[in-house]
Amino acid sequence: MSSTVRDNVARHRFELERDGQIAFANYERRGSDLVIRHVEAAIPLRGTGAAGDLMRGVAEIARSEGRSITPLCGYAWAWIRRHKEYSDLLN
Repeated sequence: MSSTVRDNVARHRFELERDGQIAFANYERRGSDLVIRHVEAAIPLRGTGAAGDLMRGVAEIARSEGRSITPLCGYAWAWIRRHKEYSDLLN
C-alpha cells in the first residue's frame, strides 16, 4: 500500500500516514543538503514497510529539489545504502 509523503514544514519532518498512524523523518535543510536526523514509525506500522515507503518519498523529494541527503539516523543511512538507485543522493 502506497501513501503520499508530505512535508510538515512547521515540524521540520516528512510524514507518511497509513491507517491513521504516522511514520516520520525529522530533517534539517542546510544549503543543498537534506539532513535526516531521525526516522520513526508508529508501533502499529513497524514491520509493514511504512518507514521504507517514507524514505523512498524523502529520497524522491530530495532528488526533485536537487539536494543530497546526509543521514544521521542509522535507519536512513542503511535504507539509502540498500537502495542503490538513490546512492547518488548520499552525502
